[in-house]
Amino acid sequence: MQNADVHKTEMQRTRLHGRELAYREAGAGAGKPTLLLIHGMAGSSITWRELIPRLESKFHIIAPDLPGHGESSLDFDDYSLGAMASALRDLLVVKGITRCTVIGQSLGGGVALQFVYQYPDFCERIALIGSGGLGKEVNWILRLLAVPGAELLLSAGAAPFVVSAGDKARGFFSGKGVRAIALQEPWAAYESLGRPGHRRTFFKTLRAVVDNKGQAVSANNRLYLAAQLPFQLIWGDRDPIIPVSHGHTTHEAIPGSRLAIVEGTGHYPHVEDPAAVERILTDFLESTEPGHIDHQLLSQLVTAGGDADQ
Repeated sequence: MQNADVHKTEMQRTRLHGRELAYREAGAGAGKPTLLLIHGMAGSSITWRELIPRLESKFHIIAPDLPGHGESSLDFDDYSLGAMASALRDLLVVKGITRCTVIGQSLGGGVALQFVYQYPDFCERIALIGSGGLGKEVNWILRLLAVPGAELLLSAGAAPFVVSAGDKARGFFSGKGVRAIALQEPWAAYESLGRPGHRRTFFKTLRAVVDNKGQAVSANNRLYLAAQLPFQLIWGDRDPIIPVSHGHTTHEAIPGSRLAIVEGTGHYPHVEDPAAVERILTDFLESTEPGHIDHQLLSQLVTAGGDADQ
């Protein structure tokens, strides 16, 4: 659907422990700081199509398809946040990248937080866009899909003929001048679930982080670790998936963090208003110095539960 709109960066591939991980790379050049862009659930690196061209002149960008997503292998064994963070670390090692700013959206925000927790030496800054892992609340549809047996319902709802009908309806309204950019990403995710392999990995990924009560994984008791780095939060004020209140609560919990609310956008502000997100990220990246989590301080923080003197 959106492939024709993807930025000119070609998809590349590397093998990690016998399985293929796909990624996009742009802006490579000596001395440029690296940005690791991590997409959300049922998404892919395509979600960064508006942002990559805006950032590549100043930054080296690595945008992977997470395991089981996009063009990456569907044969990874583990779709937990920890396993995904490990795959991204392996990708950086293969690329010879030792330091980066980690930017995650939705599920990718949860992966980013886990990455900082597991591999602090790699991290210079962290930016989260409508991030998961910062509170219990999540859209009721995801809670419903986390219930055992939901696969049967989705198998019918995401059947090829249903997706095809949706594409035709979208094309009709587009031809009439109706531009629903906020629906592009949710529809791309839904469309991917029409493929059995992607549907299977979707449920594995979803149930690793969501149950029938809401988000089952939280980074809130470890935010003091990420707080050692420059920290930017970005949220759409109309986010229907993860409430903007999670952004406000996290901002209050992390001294020195930044919170930017992108008005008039939902769960995908980087697609709905890429110019605004570009300004926010560029200001954040250019006005902060790369952080470093000191190992001695890290030891004190872990054993003290975040209460060590900072």
